[in-house]
Parts: sequence; C-alpha cells; structure tokens
Amino acid sequence: MTFLIADSFTAAFSRLSTPDQKAVKASVFDLQIDPAGNGLQMHRIERSKDPNFWSARVNRDVRLILHKTGDSLLVAYVGHHDDAYAWAERRRIEAHPRTGAIQIVEVRERVEDVARPPTLDLVPADAAGERGPAGQGSHAPTPFAALDDDALLSMGVPADWLADVRAATEDGFFALAGHLPAEAAEALLDYAATGVLAAALPPLEYGDPFAHPDALRRIRPIVGEEELEQALAFPWEKWGVFLHPSQRALVERTFAGPARVAGSAGTGKTVVAIHRAVRLARENPDARVLLTSFSDPLAAELARKVLVLAPETGGLVPRITTASFTDIAGQMFQLEHGARPRIAGDALLRQHLRAAAADQGLKGFPERFLLSEWTNVVDAWGLRSFEAYAAVQRMGRKSRLGPNQRARLWPVFEAVRAALAAGRYTTWADVFTGLADALTARDRKPFDHVVIDEAQDLAPAALRFFAALAPAKPDGLFLSGDVGQRIFQHPFSWASLGVDVRGRSHTLKVCYRTSQQIRRAADRLLPTVLRDTDGLEDERRGIISVFDGPAPQVKTLSSAAEEADAVREAVAGWLADGIAPGEIGVFVRTPQLVARARAAIAGLAGESDMVTAPMSLAKGLEFRAVAVMALDEGILPLDERVADAADEAELDDIYETERRLLYVACTRAREHLVLTGVVPASEYLADFTA
Repeated sequence: MTFLIADSFTAAFSRLSTPDQKAVKASVFDLQIDPAGNGLQMHRIERSKDPNFWSARVNRDVRLILHKTGDSLLVAYVGHHDDAYAWAERRRIEAHPRTGAIQIVEVRERVEDVARPPTLDLVPADAAGERGPAGQGSHAPTPFAALDDDALLSMGVPADWLADVRAATEDGFFALAGHLPAEAAEALLDYAATGVLAAALPPLEYGDPFAHPDALRRIRPIVGEEELEQALAFPWEKWGVFLHPSQRALVERTFAGPARVAGSAGTGKTVVAIHRAVRLARENPDARVLLTSFSDPLAAELARKVLVLAPETGGLVPRITTASFTDIAGQMFQLEHGARPRIAGDALLRQHLRAAAADQGLKGFPERFLLSEWTNVVDAWGLRSFEAYAAVQRMGRKSRLGPNQRARLWPVFEAVRAALAAGRYTTWADVFTGLADALTARDRKPFDHVVIDEAQDLAPAALRFFAALAPAKPDGLFLSGDVGQRIFQHPFSWASLGVDVRGRSHTLKVCYRTSQQIRRAADRLLPTVLRDTDGLEDERRGIISVFDGPAPQVKTLSSAAEEADAVREAVAGWLADGIAPGEIGVFVRTPQLVARARAAIAGLAGESDMVTAPMSLAKGLEFRAVAVMALDEGILPLDERVADAADEAELDDIYETERRLLYVACTRAREHLVLTGVVPASEYLADFTA
C-alpha cells in the first residue's frame, strides 16, 4: 500500500502544541508500519461526501484525517476533534477529470460563503499584463470571464467551481483562491499575469493520479521511516519541493548554452536554481554540481534546502557542492597555491593608492576617483598592461579619460599591484581572474554543472571565473537573479565575457512570498522595465502575488524616541496577533544603526529571536512581518556613499543601488511592512505615499 502525506496535514501539524505534535508523530509512524490502524480507533466519517475519509484517534481530543482506498493511505489533515471532522466534511479527494492529477477539493455546496469583497483601490492586470485603472463594483474587470469550460478544466479547476472563477474580479479572486486546489489557483494567477494559457500536461502520461506533477507538489509519497521523519521535521512551505508549472519547465529544460531565470523578489528564482542542481545530480550518477550564491549565509541556506530535497541517504548531497562566490574561489586558490588568499581591504588599497600617486607626482585626480577606477575598471577587469587599460571601454563611467590621462594613471595602478604583491596581498577580483585564466586552459573541469543564485551581483572577474569553471556543454552554466536587487555591482556586459543568455533568459511572473499590497508598494521604487547592458529586459508589469494582505504603513516621526515607540507598538501588535518573534525582522541602513533597532524592541517578549540587521544582509531572508526603520535624510541614500561618487555615472548608480537596498529590505516581508524615519525623512518614502 502506498503511504502518502499531504501539505494540508503538515500545515495543520505545525499549528499544534508541542505535546500534541509528539503524539501525532507517534501515531503517524504507527500508521506507516500498520496501515490498518490497529489501536487508533479508526472510524469512517459519515457526514463527508467522500466515503473514503476516516478519522484516527491520537489522544483525547486530536484526530488524524485519513483518506483510504484499496491501494493507498493518505494522511490528509490533523486537528482537534470538531475542527478535524469539519475539515473532512467539506472536502473530497479525487482525480481531476481533465488533468488526471489527484486533488483535495473543497465541496462547493458546503462552502457557506464564497466571499466576493468590493474591489479595492488596486490596479488589476489585463490579459496582456498591462495595468489599467481599478474598477469598482460590478464594473471591475473579470480576468477569467473569457475562458471557456475546456480552458478552465485544463488548468485544474474543479467542475463545480467553473462559474465562480469566471465571475471573479482580480481582487475577489484572492478570496476565491483559498477554496480552490492550489495548482488551479496558481495556473489562474499565471494566466492573469501573462495572458497566456499554459499547455496542460497530457493526463495519459501519468497512469497513477498521485504521480502527476501537480499532485506531487501537494502530496508526497513516503518510503521508509527516515523519509517520514524528514517530512515531519520540515514545515511544508519550507520544503521548496513544489514547483509552479512555469518553474517546473525551467527546472526540467535542457539549455544548449548559458541560461538565466529572472523575476522580481519572491517569484521563486532560488527554488528553480536548487531544483535544477538536484535534478542534474539525480539524472547523472557521476555528475558533480556546484550550487553557489553571493554570501556564506545564503550558501548555507542553499545547502539546507538541498538536504530537504535530497536527503543524505540518497547519495546526491556529496556530489552537490554549495558555497559562496568567494568561498569556492578560496578553496580552488588553496588547491592551486597551497594556502588561502590574503585579501587586501579598502583601507590598505587607499594607502597604496595614496602612496603611489605621491611617488608618481599625480595631480588632479581625487583619492576617491582612484579607488573607484581601481575597483571598477583596473582590478574588476584584471588589467595587467597599459595597452589593456588604454583599450578598455570603462562601461558606465561618465568621466571620460583620453590616452594622455590613462598614461598618467597607469603607473599608479601598476605600482599598487607591485605593492600588493610585495606584501603577499591580493584582491578577490585578482583571485577570480587568475583562476579563470588557469581553468580556461584546461579541458577537464572540476564540475559538470554550475548553478549560480543571486547572479545579478557577480562582478566581471567572478563571472569570468564561473564561465571558465563550467564546461562548454548543454546545461553547463545556469544563473538566477533579479536586476532589481543588484546592490553590490556596477552593470556590465555578460555577453562580452562569453556568457550570452539572450534567447535563453526567462522571467517568472508569479510572486509567492510577498502580499499583493507589499509587492506593489515596493515595485514603485524601481522602473517598470529594467534593461541590462546586453539589452535584455526585465519586464516588471504583469507580476501577480498569490495572496492579499494589509497595505504597508509609512510613518515619519519628529524624533528617534517617537520612532522607537512607533516601531515597538507595531512589533507588539504583531506578537499579539500570534506572529512568532523569529518571524519578525527589523532592518536599518548600516551596522552602526542596528543598536537603534534593538533599542526599539528592547523588553518585548522574544526580542532575542527577532532579526535586527543592516539592509545589505537581508538578501535571501523572509519574515511574516518587517519593520524598516531609521529611514532619515542622509541615511538613505547614505551621505558617505554620495560623497564618495567619482563621477555622475557612479552617483546615478549609487542612488539606484540605495533604492534597491530598500526594495530588498521591503520584499523580505510576507504579510506586514512598516517603514519609519525621523523628519526630514528619506526622499524614497515619497514613492510609498504617492
């Protein structure tokens, strides 16, 4: 008999008290060993429309809801007695007549009220993904009205919900979506975002309705005690094993050359990257896969999610290396040279630049310009000769340098290289460049596949390194990233370094992490269309979130004390609403301001479990509720960065990356977002109140 667990069970399981969870675990393990449920006092649920629903007694009040057929036992739900029975009485489990996938369907006639709230002051997407004025009442657009029964059935909509879907407005759909099978709701959202009706998977390919990909995203077959322990250890929404059809296509597709997945925050780019890494390792038992991201914390999170997807006993984990950009480069540098690299910091670089400029008698170039030119041109592109410096295009730099100016500057940069080498120092760009040169000359590569997350923050030398690290074969190099979250790197042409993803770049349009209200507010910080240096466009219109929530709050206060009170009140309210301390994040612009954030939440229950951090560390994190505070004039954008701008182009980029820092911080919030600052507040807050 096939033993299965549904996401509806694990979601309900996570809401139980710890003693009840322990009792439930014991009962589920007993069921796996003995599906007959001897000793669990099993009873058929008479009032359910589905004759295969049974209850099993866990303790005096808690009941498991099971769905039993001749060849399968599905653990569908768990709850206190009345709640558990009510859940089963409102549902049936069946194979969809068109897709063939097993579904947990809410019975239409048992739903007392399918809410159709009045249209909010939002701007719905039409079929082309453009935004138009919000409608009101009966005049609100109904994005699915033109879809016939055949089209809706192909998306997995149950037959008794077809009329409700066609009548739903965009905003009313969020209330309706909670009653639909998740795969149907997501397919409808994908249609609303793109205007394209995705091709349905042929049902004949999947004789077993539980084996259909739509079913596997919600219902997991469990083989063995260890796999069951894994399923109960991780909340369902954090497994990252359930893919939207648009994500699944990118995971399974073979690309002839370098490929990229893009999309705004929360659209599942990282999920796609992780799944591709696991899929590539699984398909070839000899494959070695590198899964890498911008920082060590992000790489550690990738490693944790790989373990969820591929338990260590499966033999895949040892063949998937997870590391940050610099960590994998440091490891390979050590293999080449016998020791880790000794990296020069900004203070040492400024010292060498100052000394070299004085020795060469260089006048007319500020120190901040020299550091910027070194960092963004000479070191970034691995320039080793005056000829190379004379020919470099210096993309994005408005202060043009003629041949004579470059000739005056080059001896300074050459002297800096010599000084670093004499002190046995190097830079990360130099490490990446040296490794790229070494790897390019080798036919055999250390990895068969390279998968990169947060690729928007790759510097030129790092991209060269990964391009040389990846073999020149199908699926050799895959990148995921969002240009809108580029905060650490000046723009440059990927194609110029041999990483041409044109024709193999795809944008995800459905946002899973952030509410519609928070996503729309955060998107105001960015242009509607973002273009990279190679001309690829990241179209941000037509993105749709899968759930609604309260609008973000923006508060400008007269003093830091008043701001602290406002943040404290907001966080206390979230705690009172049942949000756990670990699900709350408080972000500020700089590490020095973290003390201001901690002071605001001091004394609140669970304050040590709340995350207080600079915005630059927000990447990859997510919380139910977020406060972004200290958004004062001079702090965002940060005066120190503005003062250090070497030219107009760099100043423009600073203003843009400061906006993107705020965008990243805001989009860490799932349900609640509060932004605060002391008057005069950051100019960027005007985007939220416009």
